[in-house]
Amino acid sequence: MMLHSSITAERVEELIQEADNGGLCIECGAERSNCEPDAERYLCENCGQRAVYGAEQLLLMTDLPMEG
Repeated sequence: MMLHSSITAERVEELIQEADNGGLCIECGAERSNCEPDAERYLCENCGQRAVYGAEQLLLMTDLPMEG
């Protein structure tokens, strides 16, 4: 899965720790709130693509290095 260059492990970790269930668009890097943790292909309000994934789902689907 190709991710927008702004999507980093640190950014995903921050979203997981926040209370608003954030997600990220893998196409443009935009953040979306009120997104289910396991969301896949939600509509991005920024670029119009169905490319928003919940933060937890991004961790499961990618090889982002997590702090240990």
